Amino acid sequence: MKTYYVYILKCKDDLLYVGMTNNLERRVNEHKSGFNRSCFTYQRRPVELIFHQDYNDAEQAIYFEKKIKKWSQKKKLALSEGNFDMLQILSECRNATHFKYKKNNLQ
Repeated sequence: MKTYYVYILKCKDDLLYVGMTNNLERRVNEHKSGFNRSCFTYQRRPVELIFHQDYNDAEQAIYFEKKIKKWSQKKKLALSEGNFDMLQILSECRNATHFKYKKNNLQ
């Protein structure tokens, strides 16, 4: 059975890169060596692998990769640090129109 990985790299400029691969070691080495000059990480080396999660299903891995690519940097860092309490706090809606901020719910 094939394994797929969703991973987060931290670049030298502190930006984060999210990717997916079926060979984590090879892919991280490609990022580190500058294998692809057009890659986001090429000008931002050195890079450090700060998170990875494995999946047996490619569709699940793709879904998770797309999901966390939309997250803020703080949420990605909380995930990479295993700080699930902070991850939940950062995931809460803080919009003034959110139901929990309505006048009736504050009483």
